[in-house]
Amino acid sequence: MLHWAHDLLEKYPELAIFLTLGIGYAVGKIRIGSFKVGAVTGTLLTGVLVGQLDITVAPVVKSFFFLLFLFAMGYQVGPQFVHGLKKEGLPQVLFAVIVCVVGLASAYAGALILGYNPGQGAGLLSGALTQSAAIGVASDSINALHLAPEEQKSMISFVVVGYAITYIFGTIGAAWFLSSIGPKILRINLVEECKKLEEQVGVTATNEEVSSSYRFNVYRAYRVESSHYIGKTIEEIEQFFRDKGNRIFILKVKTLEGMVDATPQMTLRSNDIVVVGMTKQNMDMFVDDVIGEEVFDEDFFDFSIETLDVVVSSKAVRGMTIHDISFKTLTRGVYVQGIKRQGEMLPRRVNTKVHRGDVLILVGPQSAVDGVAKKIGYPAHRTSESDMIFVGFGVLLGGLIGIPTAHIAGIPLSLTTSGGALIMGLIFGWLRSLYPTFGRIPEGAVWVFNNVGLTTFVAVVGISAGPGFVSGIKQSGLSMFIAGIFVTLIPLLVGVLIGKYFFKFHPAITLGACAGSQTTTAAIGAITEAAKSQVPVLGYTVTYAVGNILLTVWGAIIVALLPH
Repeated sequence: MLHWAHDLLEKYPELAIFLTLGIGYAVGKIRIGSFKVGAVTGTLLTGVLVGQLDITVAPVVKSFFFLLFLFAMGYQVGPQFVHGLKKEGLPQVLFAVIVCVVGLASAYAGALILGYNPGQGAGLLSGALTQSAAIGVASDSINALHLAPEEQKSMISFVVVGYAITYIFGTIGAAWFLSSIGPKILRINLVEECKKLEEQVGVTATNEEVSSSYRFNVYRAYRVESSHYIGKTIEEIEQFFRDKGNRIFILKVKTLEGMVDATPQMTLRSNDIVVVGMTKQNMDMFVDDVIGEEVFDEDFFDFSIETLDVVVSSKAVRGMTIHDISFKTLTRGVYVQGIKRQGEMLPRRVNTKVHRGDVLILVGPQSAVDGVAKKIGYPAHRTSESDMIFVGFGVLLGGLIGIPTAHIAGIPLSLTTSGGALIMGLIFGWLRSLYPTFGRIPEGAVWVFNNVGLTTFVAVVGISAGPGFVSGIKQSGLSMFIAGIFVTLIPLLVGVLIGKYFFKFHPAITLGACAGSQTTTAAIGAITEAAKSQVPVLGYTVTYAVGNILLTVWGAIIVALLPH
Protein backbone atom coordinates (compact mmCIF):
# COMPACT_ATOMS: atom_id res chain seq x y z
CA MET A 1 0.00 0.00 0.00
CA LEU A 2 2.77 2.40 0.98
CA HIS A 3 4.70 1.50 -2.17
CA TRP A 4 1.60 2.18 -4.29
CA ALA A 5 1.04 5.56 -2.61
CA HIS A 6 4.67 6.49 -3.11
CA ASP A 7 4.58 5.65 -6.82
CA LEU A 8 1.31 7.52 -7.31
CA LEU A 9 2.36 10.69 -5.50
CA GLU A 10 5.83 10.63 -7.01
CA LYS A 11 4.32 10.50 -10.49
CA TYR A 12 1.64 13.09 -9.66
CA PRO A 13 3.18 15.45 -7.05
CA GLU A 14 0.29 17.87 -7.51
CA LEU A 15 -1.91 15.29 -5.78
CA ALA A 16 0.53 15.21 -2.88
CA ILE A 17 -0.01 18.96 -2.44
CA PHE A 18 -3.80 18.63 -2.33
CA LEU A 19 -3.53 15.65 0.02
CA THR A 20 -1.37 17.76 2.32
CA LEU A 21 -3.77 20.70 2.18
CA GLY A 22 -6.82 18.56 2.91
CA ILE A 23 -5.30 16.79 5.90
CA GLY A 24 -3.47 19.95 7.03
CA TYR A 25 -6.63 22.07 7.23
CA ALA A 26 -8.38 19.24 9.10
CA VAL A 27 -5.50 19.04 11.60
CA GLY A 28 -5.58 22.82 11.87
CA LYS A 29 -9.09 22.67 13.31
CA ILE A 30 -7.94 20.62 16.31
CA ARG A 31 -8.23 22.50 19.59
CA ILE A 32 -6.25 21.83 22.76
CA GLY A 33 -8.02 23.89 25.40
CA SER A 34 -8.15 27.41 24.01
CA PHE A 35 -5.26 26.73 21.61
CA LYS A 36 -6.07 25.97 17.98
CA VAL A 37 -3.40 24.26 15.92
CA GLY A 38 -4.13 26.43 12.87
CA ALA A 39 -4.05 25.69 9.16
CA VAL A 40 -0.43 26.74 8.62
CA THR A 41 0.98 24.52 11.36
CA GLY A 42 -1.35 21.65 10.46
CA THR A 43 -0.33 21.85 6.80
CA LEU A 44 3.37 22.09 7.65
CA LEU A 45 3.30 19.02 9.88
CA THR A 46 1.24 17.10 7.32
CA GLY A 47 3.68 18.12 4.58
CA VAL A 48 6.58 16.83 6.63
CA LEU A 49 4.76 13.51 7.08
CA VAL A 50 3.92 13.22 3.36
CA GLY A 51 7.50 14.26 2.61
CA GLN A 52 8.76 11.05 4.22
CA LEU A 53 7.80 9.41 0.90
CA ASP A 54 10.62 11.48 -0.66
CA ILE A 55 8.43 13.27 -3.21
CA THR A 56 9.86 15.99 -5.43
CA VAL A 57 7.76 19.08 -6.11
CA ALA A 58 8.98 21.71 -8.57
CA PRO A 59 10.28 24.74 -6.60
CA VAL A 60 8.36 27.13 -8.88
CA VAL A 61 5.10 25.93 -7.30
CA LYS A 62 5.97 27.19 -3.83
CA SER A 63 7.45 30.41 -5.25
CA PHE A 64 4.26 31.18 -7.18
CA PHE A 65 1.95 30.76 -4.20
CA PHE A 66 4.29 32.55 -1.81
CA LEU A 67 4.51 35.63 -4.03
CA LEU A 68 0.73 35.64 -4.33
CA PHE A 69 0.40 35.45 -0.54
CA LEU A 70 2.87 38.26 0.12
CA PHE A 71 1.29 40.59 -2.43
CA ALA A 72 -2.16 39.97 -0.94
CA MET A 73 -0.89 40.54 2.60
CA GLY A 74 0.67 43.86 1.56
CA TYR A 75 -2.49 44.81 -0.33
CA GLN A 76 -4.58 44.19 2.79
CA VAL A 77 -2.47 46.16 5.28
CA GLY A 78 -1.17 48.86 2.91
CA PRO A 79 -3.69 51.63 3.70
CA GLN A 80 -3.31 51.18 7.46
CA PHE A 81 0.48 50.99 7.23
CA VAL A 82 0.69 54.27 5.30
CA HIS A 83 -1.70 55.90 7.77
CA GLY A 84 0.53 54.74 10.61
CA LEU A 85 3.39 56.76 9.13
CA LYS A 86 1.42 59.94 9.76
CA LYS A 87 1.78 61.94 12.93
CA GLU A 88 -0.96 60.36 15.04
CA GLY A 89 0.12 56.84 14.12
CA LEU A 90 3.87 57.31 14.54
CA PRO A 91 4.04 56.32 18.24
CA GLN A 92 2.52 52.94 17.46
CA VAL A 93 4.80 52.53 14.44
CA LEU A 94 7.85 53.29 16.58
CA PHE A 95 6.59 50.92 19.28
CA ALA A 96 6.23 48.10 16.73
CA VAL A 97 9.69 48.77 15.29
CA ILE A 98 11.27 48.53 18.75
CA VAL A 99 9.47 45.29 19.62
CA CYS A 100 10.35 43.75 16.25
CA VAL A 101 14.01 44.77 16.54
CA VAL A 102 14.15 43.24 20.02
CA GLY A 103 12.64 40.08 18.55
CA LEU A 104 15.31 39.95 15.84
CA ALA A 105 18.06 40.64 18.37
CA SER A 106 16.75 37.90 20.68
CA ALA A 107 16.64 35.33 17.88
CA TYR A 108 20.07 36.36 16.61
CA ALA A 109 21.62 36.21 20.10
CA GLY A 110 20.04 32.82 20.79
CA ALA A 111 21.29 31.47 17.46
CA LEU A 112 24.84 32.70 18.15
CA ILE A 113 24.92 31.28 21.68
CA LEU A 114 23.69 27.89 20.48
CA GLY A 115 25.88 27.89 17.36
CA TYR A 116 22.97 27.71 14.94
CA ASN A 117 23.36 27.96 11.20
CA PRO A 118 21.20 30.43 9.18
CA GLY A 119 18.46 27.85 8.67
CA GLN A 120 18.16 27.10 12.37
CA GLY A 121 18.26 30.79 13.27
CA ALA A 122 15.53 31.61 10.73
CA GLY A 123 13.40 28.73 12.01
CA LEU A 124 13.80 29.98 15.58
CA LEU A 125 12.77 33.49 14.57
CA SER A 126 9.81 32.54 12.37
CA GLY A 127 8.24 30.15 14.87
CA ALA A 128 8.91 31.98 18.13
CA LEU A 129 7.63 35.25 16.64
CA THR A 130 4.79 33.42 14.80
CA GLN A 131 5.64 34.89 11.41
CA SER A 132 5.04 32.15 8.84
CA ALA A 133 6.05 34.42 5.96
CA ALA A 134 9.61 34.54 7.33
CA ILE A 135 9.98 30.87 6.34
CA GLY A 136 9.68 31.76 2.68
CA VAL A 137 11.87 34.85 2.78
CA ALA A 138 14.55 32.93 4.70
CA SER A 139 14.36 30.04 2.24
CA ASP A 140 14.82 32.42 -0.70
CA SER A 141 17.81 33.99 1.05
CA ILE A 142 19.37 30.59 1.74
CA ASN A 143 18.97 29.66 -1.92
CA ALA A 144 20.88 32.84 -2.80
CA LEU A 145 23.87 31.83 -0.64
CA HIS A 146 26.89 30.39 -2.41
CA LEU A 147 26.47 26.92 -0.96
CA ALA A 148 26.20 23.42 -2.37
CA PRO A 149 22.62 22.43 -3.26
CA GLU A 150 22.54 19.70 -0.60
CA GLU A 151 23.69 22.16 2.06
CA GLN A 152 21.01 24.64 1.00
CA LYS A 153 18.37 21.93 1.19
CA SER A 154 19.56 20.92 4.66
CA MET A 155 19.42 24.52 5.91
CA ILE A 156 15.92 25.02 4.54
CA SER A 157 14.79 21.87 6.33
CA PHE A 158 16.16 23.40 9.54
CA VAL A 159 13.93 26.45 8.93
CA VAL A 160 10.92 24.15 8.88
CA VAL A 161 12.10 22.20 11.93
CA GLY A 162 12.70 25.36 13.94
CA TYR A 163 9.32 26.81 13.02
CA ALA A 164 7.50 23.61 13.96
CA ILE A 165 9.26 23.33 17.33
CA THR A 166 8.85 26.95 18.44
CA TYR A 167 5.52 27.98 16.90
CA ILE A 168 3.21 26.32 19.43
CA PHE A 169 4.71 28.15 22.41
CA GLY A 170 5.05 31.25 20.23
CA THR A 171 1.27 31.26 19.90
CA ILE A 172 0.14 29.87 23.27
CA GLY A 173 2.89 31.64 25.20
CA ALA A 174 2.17 35.06 23.69
CA ALA A 175 -1.58 34.71 24.33
CA TRP A 176 -0.99 33.56 27.93
CA PHE A 177 1.62 36.22 28.70
CA LEU A 178 -0.32 39.18 27.31
CA SER A 179 -3.71 38.19 28.74
CA SER A 180 -2.55 36.94 32.16
CA ILE A 181 0.96 38.14 33.02
CA GLY A 182 0.93 41.46 31.17
CA PRO A 183 -1.84 43.02 33.31
CA LYS A 184 0.02 41.93 36.47
CA ILE A 185 3.22 43.59 35.29
CA LEU A 186 1.23 46.74 34.53
CA ARG A 187 -0.47 46.38 37.95
CA ILE A 188 -3.95 46.88 36.59
CA ASN A 189 -7.34 45.27 36.50
CA LEU A 190 -7.71 44.95 32.74
CA VAL A 191 -11.51 44.82 32.75
CA GLU A 192 -11.83 47.94 34.90
CA GLU A 193 -9.25 49.88 32.86
CA CYS A 194 -11.11 49.13 29.65
CA LYS A 195 -14.39 50.21 31.23
CA LYS A 196 -12.80 53.49 32.32
CA LEU A 197 -11.57 54.23 28.82
CA GLU A 198 -14.94 53.33 27.34
CA GLU A 199 -16.63 55.77 29.72
CA GLN A 200 -14.15 58.52 28.81
CA VAL A 201 -14.89 58.19 25.12
CA GLY A 202 -18.62 57.63 25.48
CA VAL A 203 -19.07 53.89 25.48
CA THR A 204 -21.59 53.07 28.20
CA ALA A 205 -24.72 51.03 28.36
CA THR A 206 -26.87 54.13 28.62
CA ASN A 207 -25.11 56.31 26.06
CA GLU A 208 -27.68 56.86 23.35
CA GLU A 209 -25.28 58.25 20.77
CA VAL A 210 -23.13 55.14 20.86
CA SER A 211 -26.22 53.07 20.26
CA SER A 212 -27.30 55.17 17.31
CA SER A 213 -23.85 54.94 15.82
CA TYR A 214 -23.23 51.25 16.26
CA ARG A 215 -26.09 49.07 17.39
CA PHE A 216 -28.47 47.52 14.90
CA ASN A 217 -31.43 49.71 14.06
CA VAL A 218 -35.08 48.70 14.27
CA TYR A 219 -38.28 49.82 12.60
CA ARG A 220 -41.62 50.24 14.36
CA ALA A 221 -45.02 51.63 13.40
CA TYR A 222 -47.09 53.81 15.77
CA ARG A 223 -50.45 55.54 15.61
CA VAL A 224 -50.07 59.27 16.35
CA GLU A 225 -52.16 59.98 19.45
CA SER A 226 -49.97 62.18 21.66
CA SER A 227 -50.47 65.94 21.53
CA HIS A 228 -46.68 66.22 21.69
CA TYR A 229 -46.54 65.02 18.07
CA ILE A 230 -49.86 66.15 16.59
CA GLY A 231 -49.49 69.32 14.55
CA LYS A 232 -45.69 69.23 14.44
CA THR A 233 -43.54 68.72 11.37
CA ILE A 234 -41.36 65.70 11.04
CA GLU A 235 -38.32 67.96 11.00
CA GLU A 236 -39.33 69.45 14.39
CA ILE A 237 -39.80 65.98 15.91
CA GLU A 238 -36.48 64.65 14.60
CA GLN A 239 -34.70 67.83 15.74
CA PHE A 240 -36.14 67.35 19.23
CA PHE A 241 -34.35 63.99 19.49
CA ARG A 242 -31.25 65.23 17.68
CA ASP A 243 -30.83 67.93 20.33
CA LYS A 244 -30.61 65.10 22.85
CA GLY A 245 -27.85 63.45 20.81
CA ASN A 246 -30.08 60.81 19.21
CA ARG A 247 -30.89 60.05 15.59
CA ILE A 248 -34.54 58.98 15.22
CA PHE A 249 -36.26 59.23 11.85
CA ILE A 250 -39.81 59.01 10.60
CA LEU A 251 -39.49 57.26 7.26
CA LYS A 252 -43.07 56.70 6.14
CA VAL A 253 -46.49 58.09 7.06
CA LYS A 254 -49.87 56.51 6.44
CA THR A 255 -52.60 59.11 6.19
CA LEU A 256 -56.20 58.93 5.00
CA GLU A 257 -54.81 59.31 1.50
CA GLY A 258 -52.50 56.28 1.85
CA MET A 259 -48.84 55.45 2.61
CA VAL A 260 -46.27 58.03 1.52
CA ASP A 261 -42.57 58.64 2.05
CA ALA A 262 -41.99 61.09 4.89
CA THR A 263 -40.54 64.50 4.14
CA PRO A 264 -39.13 66.93 6.74
CA GLN A 265 -41.89 69.49 6.07
CA MET A 266 -44.78 67.06 6.49
CA THR A 267 -47.09 67.79 9.47
CA LEU A 268 -48.46 64.90 11.50
CA ARG A 269 -52.13 64.64 12.20
CA SER A 270 -54.10 62.66 14.73
CA ASN A 271 -54.41 58.95 13.87
CA ASP A 272 -51.67 59.08 11.24
CA ILE A 273 -49.49 56.00 11.36
CA VAL A 274 -45.73 56.59 11.24
CA VAL A 275 -42.92 54.15 10.50
CA VAL A 276 -39.96 55.05 12.67
CA GLY A 277 -36.33 54.02 12.19
CA MET A 278 -34.16 54.03 15.30
CA THR A 279 -31.75 51.95 17.36
CA LYS A 280 -32.82 49.53 20.04
CA GLN A 281 -32.01 51.85 22.93
CA ASN A 282 -33.45 54.86 21.12
CA MET A 283 -36.66 52.90 20.82
CA ASP A 284 -37.04 52.83 24.60
CA MET A 285 -36.66 56.61 24.72
CA PHE A 286 -39.09 57.11 21.84
CA VAL A 287 -41.73 54.88 23.40
CA ASP A 288 -41.33 56.68 26.73
CA ASP A 289 -42.71 59.76 25.01
CA VAL A 290 -45.89 57.76 24.34
CA ILE A 291 -46.48 58.69 20.73
CA GLY A 292 -49.38 56.30 20.71
CA GLU A 293 -50.36 52.71 20.18
CA GLU A 294 -47.88 50.46 18.33
CA VAL A 295 -49.36 49.09 15.13
CA PHE A 296 -48.43 45.68 13.68
CA ASP A 297 -48.92 45.41 9.93
CA GLU A 298 -46.28 43.95 7.64
CA ASP A 299 -47.40 46.24 4.80
CA PHE A 300 -45.95 49.19 6.71
CA PHE A 301 -42.45 47.69 6.48
CA ASP A 302 -42.50 46.76 2.82
CA PHE A 303 -39.42 48.76 1.85
CA SER A 304 -35.83 47.76 1.13
CA ILE A 305 -33.25 48.00 3.91
CA GLU A 306 -29.61 47.66 2.96
CA THR A 307 -26.59 46.78 5.08
CA LEU A 308 -23.54 47.85 3.10
CA ASP A 309 -19.79 47.80 3.73
CA VAL A 310 -18.29 51.07 2.52
CA VAL A 311 -14.52 51.52 2.19
CA VAL A 312 -13.44 54.99 3.30
CA SER A 313 -11.52 56.98 0.69
CA SER A 314 -13.10 60.48 0.66
CA LYS A 315 -10.90 63.28 2.02
CA ALA A 316 -14.01 64.89 3.48
CA VAL A 317 -14.54 61.95 5.82
CA ARG A 318 -11.01 60.85 6.70
CA GLY A 319 -10.08 61.97 10.20
CA MET A 320 -13.70 62.52 11.24
CA THR A 321 -15.11 60.70 14.23
CA ILE A 322 -18.08 58.37 14.10
CA HIS A 323 -20.06 61.06 15.95
CA ASP A 324 -19.20 63.68 13.30
CA ILE A 325 -20.05 61.34 10.45
CA SER A 326 -23.37 60.46 12.06
CA PHE A 327 -24.48 64.08 12.39
CA LYS A 328 -22.71 65.78 9.48
CA THR A 329 -22.45 63.23 6.67
CA LEU A 330 -25.17 60.62 7.01
CA THR A 331 -28.60 61.32 5.57
CA ARG A 332 -31.94 60.62 7.19
CA GLY A 333 -32.46 57.02 8.20
CA VAL A 334 -28.85 55.88 7.70
CA TYR A 335 -26.80 54.59 10.63
CA VAL A 336 -23.21 53.47 11.17
CA GLN A 337 -23.63 49.97 12.51
CA GLY A 338 -19.93 49.20 12.91
CA ILE A 339 -16.39 49.90 11.76
CA LYS A 340 -13.73 47.43 10.66
CA ARG A 341 -10.02 47.99 10.27
CA GLN A 342 -7.91 45.31 8.57
CA GLY A 343 -10.75 42.89 9.10
CA GLU A 344 -10.96 43.55 12.85
CA MET A 345 -14.08 45.09 14.39
CA LEU A 346 -13.09 48.18 16.37
CA PRO A 347 -14.63 48.94 19.77
CA ARG A 348 -17.95 50.76 19.72
CA ARG A 349 -17.05 54.32 20.56
CA VAL A 350 -18.19 57.60 19.04
CA ASN A 351 -14.75 59.25 19.18
CA THR A 352 -13.12 56.65 16.92
CA LYS A 353 -11.48 58.49 14.03
CA VAL A 354 -11.95 57.07 10.56
CA HIS A 355 -8.88 56.30 8.45
CA ARG A 356 -8.50 55.69 4.75
CA GLY A 357 -9.15 52.02 4.05
CA ASP A 358 -11.45 51.55 7.05
CA VAL A 359 -14.76 49.86 6.37
CA LEU A 360 -17.93 51.50 7.70
CA ILE A 361 -20.97 49.26 7.94
CA LEU A 362 -23.96 51.39 6.95
CA VAL A 363 -27.58 50.35 7.39
CA GLY A 364 -30.76 52.06 6.25
CA PRO A 365 -33.14 52.42 3.29
CA GLN A 366 -31.37 51.25 0.15
CA SER A 367 -31.59 54.49 -1.82
CA ALA A 368 -30.31 56.53 1.13
CA VAL A 369 -27.43 54.14 1.89
CA ASP A 370 -26.25 54.12 -1.72
CA GLY A 371 -26.22 57.92 -1.75
CA VAL A 372 -24.17 58.15 1.45
CA ALA A 373 -21.71 55.51 0.23
CA LYS A 374 -20.61 57.83 -2.57
CA LYS A 375 -19.85 60.60 -0.07
CA ILE A 376 -17.70 58.30 2.09
CA GLY A 377 -15.82 56.20 -0.44
CA TYR A 378 -16.80 53.19 -2.47
CA PRO A 379 -19.22 50.39 -1.69
CA ALA A 380 -17.74 46.93 -1.20
CA HIS A 381 -20.52 45.15 -3.04
CA ARG A 382 -20.25 41.40 -3.20
CA THR A 383 -18.57 40.34 -6.40
CA SER A 384 -16.47 37.40 -7.48
CA GLU A 385 -14.28 39.26 -9.97
CA SER A 386 -10.70 40.25 -9.16
CA ASP A 387 -8.57 42.69 -11.15
CA MET A 388 -5.91 40.18 -12.19
CA ILE A 389 -4.17 42.79 -14.38
CA PHE A 390 -3.53 44.67 -11.14
CA VAL A 391 -2.36 41.51 -9.33
CA GLY A 392 -0.21 40.20 -12.18
CA PHE A 393 1.73 43.40 -12.79
CA GLY A 394 1.92 44.11 -9.06
CA VAL A 395 3.70 40.83 -8.35
CA LEU A 396 5.87 41.23 -11.47
CA LEU A 397 7.06 44.72 -10.50
CA GLY A 398 7.62 43.61 -6.92
CA GLY A 399 9.73 40.68 -8.06
CA LEU A 400 11.81 42.92 -10.33
CA ILE A 401 12.65 45.44 -7.59
CA GLY A 402 13.56 42.59 -5.24
CA ILE A 403 16.17 40.97 -7.50
CA PRO A 404 19.14 43.39 -7.13
CA THR A 405 21.62 42.64 -4.33
CA ALA A 406 23.54 45.25 -2.32
CA HIS A 407 26.65 44.49 -0.26
CA ILE A 408 26.77 46.26 3.10
CA ALA A 409 29.86 45.63 5.25
CA GLY A 410 30.56 42.63 3.07
CA ILE A 411 27.10 41.15 3.74
CA PRO A 412 24.95 40.57 0.62
CA LEU A 413 21.49 41.99 1.21
CA SER A 414 18.54 41.68 -1.14
CA LEU A 415 14.82 42.17 -0.85
CA THR A 416 14.45 38.97 -2.92
CA THR A 417 11.42 38.54 -5.17
CA SER A 418 9.29 37.76 -2.12
CA GLY A 419 10.26 40.95 -0.26
CA GLY A 420 9.62 42.96 -3.42
CA ALA A 421 6.16 41.41 -3.80
CA LEU A 422 5.33 42.40 -0.23
CA ILE A 423 6.44 46.00 -0.75
CA MET A 424 4.58 46.30 -4.05
CA GLY A 425 1.48 44.86 -2.35
CA LEU A 426 1.73 47.66 0.23
CA ILE A 427 2.04 50.29 -2.49
CA PHE A 428 -0.75 48.87 -4.63
CA GLY A 429 -3.05 48.43 -1.63
CA TRP A 430 -2.47 52.06 -0.67
CA LEU A 431 -3.04 53.23 -4.27
CA ARG A 432 -6.26 51.24 -4.36
CA SER A 433 -7.49 53.14 -1.29
CA LEU A 434 -6.72 56.43 -3.06
CA TYR A 435 -8.21 55.49 -6.43
CA PRO A 436 -10.88 52.87 -5.88
CA THR A 437 -11.83 52.66 -9.55
CA PHE A 438 -9.23 49.98 -10.26
CA GLY A 439 -7.46 47.09 -8.54
CA ARG A 440 -10.44 45.49 -6.83
CA ILE A 441 -9.77 42.20 -5.06
CA PRO A 442 -12.91 40.93 -3.27
CA GLU A 443 -12.60 39.92 0.36
CA GLY A 444 -13.08 36.26 -0.52
CA ALA A 445 -10.29 36.40 -3.11
CA VAL A 446 -7.96 38.12 -0.63
CA TRP A 447 -8.68 35.26 1.78
CA VAL A 448 -7.77 32.69 -0.88
CA PHE A 449 -4.59 34.53 -1.87
CA ASN A 450 -3.59 34.97 1.76
CA ASN A 451 -4.52 31.63 3.25
CA VAL A 452 -4.31 29.19 0.36
CA GLY A 453 -1.24 30.97 -0.97
CA LEU A 454 0.57 30.58 2.34
CA THR A 455 -0.60 27.06 3.15
CA THR A 456 0.24 25.78 -0.35
CA PHE A 457 3.70 27.26 0.00
CA VAL A 458 4.06 25.68 3.44
CA ALA A 459 2.78 22.34 2.11
CA VAL A 460 5.51 22.26 -0.54
CA VAL A 461 8.16 23.36 1.96
CA GLY A 462 7.07 20.61 4.36
CA ILE A 463 7.08 17.95 1.63
CA SER A 464 10.54 19.03 0.48
CA ALA A 465 11.94 19.19 4.02
CA GLY A 466 10.35 15.93 5.12
CA PRO A 467 13.36 13.64 4.61
CA GLY A 468 15.61 15.80 6.81
CA PHE A 469 13.02 16.64 9.46
CA VAL A 470 13.68 13.76 11.87
CA SER A 471 17.44 14.32 11.91
CA GLY A 472 16.84 18.03 12.42
CA ILE A 473 14.63 17.37 15.45
CA LYS A 474 17.33 15.14 16.96
CA GLN A 475 20.00 17.76 16.38
CA SER A 476 18.27 20.86 17.78
CA GLY A 477 14.92 19.88 19.29
CA LEU A 478 15.19 20.62 23.02
CA SER A 479 17.58 23.56 22.74
CA MET A 480 15.39 25.08 20.02
CA PHE A 481 12.25 24.79 22.14
CA ILE A 482 13.89 26.47 25.16
CA ALA A 483 15.41 29.19 23.00
CA GLY A 484 11.98 29.75 21.44
CA ILE A 485 10.45 30.49 24.84
CA PHE A 486 12.93 33.30 25.42
CA VAL A 487 12.60 34.69 21.89
CA THR A 488 8.81 34.79 22.27
CA LEU A 489 8.71 36.39 25.72
CA ILE A 490 11.59 38.89 25.69
CA PRO A 491 10.07 41.22 23.03
CA LEU A 492 6.67 41.04 24.77
CA LEU A 493 8.19 41.96 28.13
CA VAL A 494 10.05 44.87 26.57
CA GLY A 495 6.88 45.95 24.81
CA VAL A 496 4.81 45.97 28.01
CA LEU A 497 7.44 48.03 29.83
CA ILE A 498 8.07 50.63 27.11
CA GLY A 499 4.35 50.91 26.45
CA LYS A 500 3.81 51.86 30.08
CA TYR A 501 6.87 53.94 30.92
CA PHE A 502 8.06 55.40 27.59
CA PHE A 503 5.04 55.69 25.30
CA LYS A 504 2.55 55.95 28.18
CA PHE A 505 -0.16 54.13 26.24
CA HIS A 506 -3.37 53.05 27.90
CA PRO A 507 -2.66 49.58 29.40
CA ALA A 508 -5.13 47.79 27.12
CA ILE A 509 -3.68 49.51 24.05
CA THR A 510 -0.17 48.51 25.18
CA LEU A 511 -1.20 44.86 25.32
CA GLY A 512 -2.92 45.08 21.94
CA ALA A 513 0.14 46.76 20.43
CA CYS A 514 2.36 43.93 21.72
CA ALA A 515 0.10 41.36 20.07
CA GLY A 516 0.10 43.34 16.83
CA SER A 517 3.86 43.85 16.78
CA GLN A 518 4.35 40.10 17.11
CA THR A 519 1.48 39.44 14.62
CA THR A 520 -0.17 37.01 17.03
CA THR A 521 -3.87 36.83 16.21
CA ALA A 522 -4.51 34.34 19.01
CA ALA A 523 -3.07 36.83 21.50
CA ILE A 524 -5.39 39.70 20.55
CA GLY A 525 -8.31 37.30 20.88
CA ALA A 526 -7.16 36.25 24.35
CA ILE A 527 -6.63 39.87 25.42
CA THR A 528 -10.05 41.09 24.29
CA GLU A 529 -11.65 38.08 25.96
CA ALA A 530 -9.83 38.79 29.22
CA ALA A 531 -10.65 42.50 28.96
CA LYS A 532 -14.31 41.88 28.06
CA SER A 533 -13.79 44.73 25.63
CA GLN A 534 -12.58 45.51 22.11
CA VAL A 535 -10.45 48.43 23.35
CA PRO A 536 -7.13 46.48 22.94
CA VAL A 537 -7.79 46.29 19.19
CA LEU A 538 -7.03 50.04 19.03
CA GLY A 539 -3.37 49.15 19.61
CA TYR A 540 -3.39 46.16 17.29
CA THR A 541 -4.08 47.34 13.75
CA VAL A 542 -1.16 49.71 13.02
CA THR A 543 1.36 47.56 14.88
CA TYR A 544 0.10 44.45 13.11
CA ALA A 545 0.74 46.06 9.73
CA VAL A 546 4.26 47.11 10.75
CA GLY A 547 4.99 43.77 12.42
CA ASN A 548 3.97 41.79 9.35
CA ILE A 549 6.41 43.72 7.19
CA LEU A 550 9.39 43.78 9.55
CA LEU A 551 9.16 40.21 10.82
CA THR A 552 8.89 38.96 7.24
CA VAL A 553 12.00 40.91 6.24
CA TRP A 554 13.80 39.65 9.36
CA GLY A 555 13.76 36.19 7.76
CA ALA A 556 16.27 37.47 5.20
CA ILE A 557 18.22 39.60 7.69
CA ILE A 558 18.95 36.77 10.11
CA VAL A 559 20.14 34.54 7.26
CA ALA A 560 22.52 37.29 6.16
CA LEU A 561 23.82 37.93 9.69
CA LEU A 562 24.51 34.37 10.82
CA PRO A 563 27.76 32.67 9.75
CA HIS A 564 27.39 30.02 7.09
